[in-house]
Amino acid sequence: MAKVPTPHIGAREGEIADRVIMAGDPLRAKFMAERFLENPVQYNSVRGMLGFTGTYKGKRVSVQGHGMGMPSIGIYSYELFNFYGVKRIIRTGSAGSINEGVKMGDVVIGMGSCTDSNYASQYGLPGTFAPIADFGLVRAAVEKAEELGVRYKVGNLLASDFFYGDDADSWKQWRKMGVLAVEMEAAALYMNAARCGGEALCICTVSDSLVTGEACSAEARQTSFTNMMDIAFGII
Repeated sequence: MAKVPTPHIGAREGEIADRVIMAGDPLRAKFMAERFLENPVQYNSVRGMLGFTGTYKGKRVSVQGHGMGMPSIGIYSYELFNFYGVKRIIRTGSAGSINEGVKMGDVVIGMGSCTDSNYASQYGLPGTFAPIADFGLVRAAVEKAEELGVRYKVGNLLASDFFYGDDADSWKQWRKMGVLAVEMEAAALYMNAARCGGEALCICTVSDSLVTGEACSAEARQTSFTNMMDIAFGII
């Protein structure tokens, strides 16, 4: 705790709960805090990456923005796990479908995360690490989705370093391996959790489809993906 506040999170010791729901968009974090938390208190505004702590059904919970990409969520989740005593992180995000069976608005529960990133190189492993979610959280998310009647899929995500890649069709190679959807953060979150002994899960809402070319608006990404939020808060 001696290293807090950090260069990226302005919270003091004890201001962040040991269970955190994260979102890439800090305005989505603010939306969730206002919608789900009782008596939310803002603890962070450094770099505009908003963070709040309150209670949800009597349980102390924090909500924190993490920005875009693995380097960004890598920093925020590392600091939460290592410096703020966080035990559990659930990321709620948007994803692009790369599978015909995954439709617009579907919730994808990321059991594992493939990646084209070099993030794992820092560990000096003598092979390839497979980033996976905490099984208890996966199981709880499935049960909550079924309880709520939410349309969901469980499987592999692709955490990519590229939003505008030079090869526009590279996703088709991942589709051949049964990957469901692409986003930009899950692998780094899962690796940090593994290294720190924490629990992590990524739950995404399909906001666009590389298969059909469909896409939703930025406003919808920020405020309307409430099914995944209901699942996340229900299991946090």
